[in-house]
Amino acid sequence: MADTPDSVSIFAEGTFEEQILDLLSYLAKGRSDEERAAFVAPFQNALRSGEGKKPIEEDELRRKLILSKLLPEVKGLGDGSDKETEGFFNLVFAHIFSLHPHDSSEAKRYISAVLHIISSSTDRVAARYRILSNLFNTIPRSSPLRLSVYQAILQLATTTSDVEVLELKKIDVERWLSEWDIPAEEKSAFLKSIVDAYAQADQPTTSYDYSLSYVQSLPASSAAREPATLELIATALRLPTVFNFDPLFKLEAVLAVKDHELFSLLHIFLNSGLPEFKAWESSHPGALEKYQITPSELERKIRLLTLASLAFRHVGQSLPYSRIAEALQVDSSEVEKWVIDVIRAGLVWGKLSQTTQSLHITRATSRTFEREQWQVLEKRLLAWKTGLANILDVVANAKRQGGQVAA
Repeated sequence: MADTPDSVSIFAEGTFEEQILDLLSYLAKGRSDEERAAFVAPFQNALRSGEGKKPIEEDELRRKLILSKLLPEVKGLGDGSDKETEGFFNLVFAHIFSLHPHDSSEAKRYISAVLHIISSSTDRVAARYRILSNLFNTIPRSSPLRLSVYQAILQLATTTSDVEVLELKKIDVERWLSEWDIPAEEKSAFLKSIVDAYAQADQPTTSYDYSLSYVQSLPASSAAREPATLELIATALRLPTVFNFDPLFKLEAVLAVKDHELFSLLHIFLNSGLPEFKAWESSHPGALEKYQITPSELERKIRLLTLASLAFRHVGQSLPYSRIAEALQVDSSEVEKWVIDVIRAGLVWGKLSQTTQSLHITRATSRTFEREQWQVLEKRLLAWKTGLANILDVVANAKRQGGQVAA
């Protein structure tokens, strides 16, 4: 559920009096004629412009007073159809914002009360999504109210186990946070709520992706930064689909825990191999269990990363099974299994040959991209440039020979 490019204005037809009476009619649904008349009467009296009173359309204070009396009567979604309910709340929001600026304390109080009512409802999920979405897109992009509304949307999605309906994109979240005029701690809290929502929805990879932004948002003075950073590192190591650890080392919060045992383990997964991992595991008994990390899963990951690094250094070449088996510390009979695994993980692209007992590598992912990797890339580009030049020479010679034959 993405927002529209710009805030949306909700237009309501009719005079103020007609619109208020429409709202009252909706609220009075299900009441007897007598109850309905008694409920509407005080508002009708307030709407009348008797002697000595300005017309209601010209009396802003009276309009504000009427709205302040009407809003407490909104105690639920009401008994109308979904379309009627959506129209009712759209009209309520239109009156709130026509009488009170978006950044006013009155608007914040009224919207907070309506959000509580919508969030407290337990049925008509589709209607609640539409109401909240309409409200979100009605509010100016920089307004802090947008945060409150989206928190209600996120809470609804989490409660109904329907987070995917949000179609939330990280680029949208980053844009919102840059637009919303809210304190840094509220931005961090919003990111944490997204992290928790995806974790609760059993989408750990997406949750981890937002955790990177959450940890990055925490200032050095925050008491939450170190535990959040350690949990981020543990999650990266724990998840079987996370192989790119380079982004972690670009976070100041991660570099700030360089003396922690998890940092040294993370460094191994960025730059080292199986022997270093085994040595770390031996010197840190019980550490993996403390962070709920499965040793066998880590061993699998370090082997796949070792194979990826080996393949990156031999793109365009063939690696014999024996060389791969030596690097992974496995029997040659297991090499094909590991190669298939690393290809499935998207770390290496190539073709196995049982005849030659080798892996021809066409592409590979680097674990990090520093000076060494740039040098390797430069050599490949120069080799391709030379190869293309030779091909062009062959084509040019063929054209010349063809012209001479024709003559």
